[in-house]
Amino acid sequence: MALDYKISLTFIVLMLHLRNINGDPPSPGYYPSSRIGSIGFDQVFDNRWGPQHQRLDQGTLTVWLDRSSGSGFKSVNSYSSGYFGAAIKLHPGYTAGVITSLYLSNNEEYPGNHDEIDIEFLGTTVDKPYVLQTNVYMKGSGDGNNIVGREVKFHLWFDPTQDFHNYAILWNPTEIIFFVDDVPIRRYPKTSDETFPLKPMSVYGSIWDASSWATENGKYKADYTYQPFIGKYNNFKIGGCAANGPASCRPITGSASGGTGLSSQQYASMAYVQNNYKVYDYCSDSSKDHQSTPEC
Repeated sequence: MALDYKISLTFIVLMLHLRNINGDPPSPGYYPSSRIGSIGFDQVFDNRWGPQHQRLDQGTLTVWLDRSSGSGFKSVNSYSSGYFGAAIKLHPGYTAGVITSLYLSNNEEYPGNHDEIDIEFLGTTVDKPYVLQTNVYMKGSGDGNNIVGREVKFHLWFDPTQDFHNYAILWNPTEIIFFVDDVPIRRYPKTSDETFPLKPMSVYGSIWDASSWATENGKYKADYTYQPFIGKYNNFKIGGCAANGPASCRPITGSASGGTGLSSQQYASMAYVQNNYKVYDYCSDSSKDHQSTPEC
C-alpha cells in the first residue's frame, strides 16, 4: 500500500510538472490593459489601404486578404510613447505566407530611415501552430538591402484562432515591452540612443501576403484556394503621449510601481514564457553579425 501511495504521488507530481511545462504562464500580478479604456476603431483609426477588404461591424474590424488585395489601417495621430493594443482573432487552417499584424511605424514620415516596433502573426500550415514574431527597427535598420532585425519569436499557450486575445506594445523612453493577455513576453530596454526607436510613430494594423519569407523562411507560400484569409480586431486601446501633445504628458510604464522595468512577479511570468514558448531569438542566432546588435 505504501508503494502504491508513492507511485500515485510520483504520478501526480509528474503530471503537475508536465502541465507546468505546457500550460498557461503564472499570473503576472499586474494588468496594464486594465488601466487603459477601450476606444472605437473609427475614433482613432482610418483605413490606410484596401478599403474594399475592410469592414467595421459593432465594434469589430474585419480585414481580409484574397488574390486581389489585403488591407491595412493607421491611427489618425502619431505618438512619442504609450500603450497600444487590440484584441485579435486569427484565421484558422492553412495560412502560410499570410501576416496579420499590429505595429508602430514612422515609415511614411521617414522613408529610408524609419523606426518600427512589430507584433506579427506568421501564417502556418495546418499541422503547425502560429508564430508570433516581435521585432524592433530603428534609424533605418529595416530599410534597404542591409536589414538588421531584432526578431524574437514565440508559440502561444492557446489557439489564437478560437477566440480574441489581447496583444499590446508598450513603448516609453526607456523600454519596449510586448504583452499577450497582459503577460509580458519580451522586454527590450534602451541601452543607447543608437539602438532604440526615438522618433514619433503611428499605430498600424494589416493583413498581407509575405510569402517570400513569412512561413519557414518562404518554404510555404500563400495558397489562394483557401481565400479569403481573415483577421478580426476589437477592444482597441491607445494610451499615449501624442507627438503634438503637451510636454507634461507622462509616459506609461509596464509595472504597478510606475518605474522602469517589471515587478518580480512579472519577470517570473515572462521567464516562464521565454523558457517554454520562445522558438527564436536573434541574439542566439550564430548566423547574425552581432556587431550590428551590440545589446546582445
